[in-house]
Amino acid sequence: MKKKVISTLMATAMTLSLLAGCGSSSAPATTTTDSSATEPATTTDAAPASTDTAADTAASTDTAAAGDAVTINLYRCSFNVANPDSAQVKKVQDAINEYIKDKINVQINLTDIGSGEYTEKANLALANNEINLLWTASWEGTIGTNDLYPQKAVYDLTDLVEGSTLYGSMAEGQWEAAKYDGKIYFVPVYKDNVEGYDFMFRKDVVDAHGWDITSVKKLADLEPMLADAKADGLKYPFLTQKTAMFYRWYIDSFDFFTADAGANFVAVDRKTDEVVDTILTPEYLEFAKLMADWAEKGYISEDDATKTTNDQTTQTQDWAVTWWTDIPVNDEANARYGQDVVMQPATSRWAHSTSALGSCYCVTANSTPEQAQACVDFLGLLYTDSTLADIYTFGIEGEDFTYDENHQVVQNSDKYNHSMWESANATIVTPLSNEPANKAELYDAFNSGANTSSAAGFRFDKTPVEAQYTACANVAGEYGFALENGGVASADVESTIEAYQAALDGAGYQEVLAEFQKQYDDWKASK
Repeated sequence: MKKKVISTLMATAMTLSLLAGCGSSSAPATTTTDSSATEPATTTDAAPASTDTAADTAASTDTAAAGDAVTINLYRCSFNVANPDSAQVKKVQDAINEYIKDKINVQINLTDIGSGEYTEKANLALANNEINLLWTASWEGTIGTNDLYPQKAVYDLTDLVEGSTLYGSMAEGQWEAAKYDGKIYFVPVYKDNVEGYDFMFRKDVVDAHGWDITSVKKLADLEPMLADAKADGLKYPFLTQKTAMFYRWYIDSFDFFTADAGANFVAVDRKTDEVVDTILTPEYLEFAKLMADWAEKGYISEDDATKTTNDQTTQTQDWAVTWWTDIPVNDEANARYGQDVVMQPATSRWAHSTSALGSCYCVTANSTPEQAQACVDFLGLLYTDSTLADIYTFGIEGEDFTYDENHQVVQNSDKYNHSMWESANATIVTPLSNEPANKAELYDAFNSGANTSSAAGFRFDKTPVEAQYTACANVAGEYGFALENGGVASADVESTIEAYQAALDGAGYQEVLAEFQKQYDDWKASK
């Protein structure tokens, strides 16, 4: 298994490439679609809700009064449907264009890509200057916020956004939290803009065994339940969702301010407020040993370590326990996974430098000023008009979703199906039928109730050590992913960690660590 894991991960790491430059001033060709430097906001200010009428009026002030509509190419990731139906996506695109044609001088070409292919395909489209408006996130690989900004691949929206309908769609603190070098390059989706994690259990399994999930306070407490799940014959007693999870499960101990699961080899120790090499910490050894032990006991499947599982595995009945990013309305998971699940908190919630960018949009640097303005106008309407937000999120009413007697959403499509968190603001998207009607207020309360990291506001500029950082990330993909997904035998964990650290050092890790320390110390001194 170890050879299989390492071979797979090395191949994956080798496919990662630096983002091709998108600085061309030429406009992208119009194509026909086939288809989180200031403290993150913990404000209690509500993101203002708008009626459709108010949104229409306000949006018109942001858009040219006359002239042909500006067409923009919009790429987004599909998490709920592995292979989006191109015909249905085209139908949604056409419905959106019909709805907005009298409101803003914008039309969209919509491309929906399954999450398993999104990074690769979107990166290629970026290199070919085929995108104007791109969905991304701080945690995304290759096309994440911390990749796009250093590559100068994103458009400076500061002057376009300030004072616009879009700017007024959420509290000012959200914009401040999203800034890089004091400027607006990314438009956050107003959602759960703090970070914390839960243990997620299939409810039918919990009920069958009578588990008391409130007794689970740490990972090791899961073991008796995982033993039951294995005895039931479940393929994935503990589903890691093919994710290197150290940076999530140990968020109470460290601020992994890179927001990069593939680069969790450096963090700020919350107790000392100092930059540390996490690979050499007792916590990392503890975690890697536990994952190895669980894999050997049959609680973690080789499928996770070899990335055979996918984003739809959680929609099956093959697992018992996995992880969930804590949100104000955790019942959303029931609809997302097509079954009842229950949660138990695993960590506290934290506001930090990238928590507001866990889901966001950017305008690509290759866009013309007219296209950039059109992107801002479209987002302004999307973030303030519930009808548009519902079409964009849920699809065609009567085909992809319906409204119940309380005018809440029932999703019923396997062709087009998105969630609020990767679509538009929580205050505008209509709640699902199994969600509270006061969802917007719950999100405001949730965001205001988090801890604030001592490193909140710090953003690492990897430019001085970019080559070394990239090399270290590739090493992490080879060693770290396997260690954190049970892909290393228990007896080999310590020696593998030693080899991991040696490989990091050989890739220039000590230079990266020193640069982190210097920048963080300088940032603290400037506060």
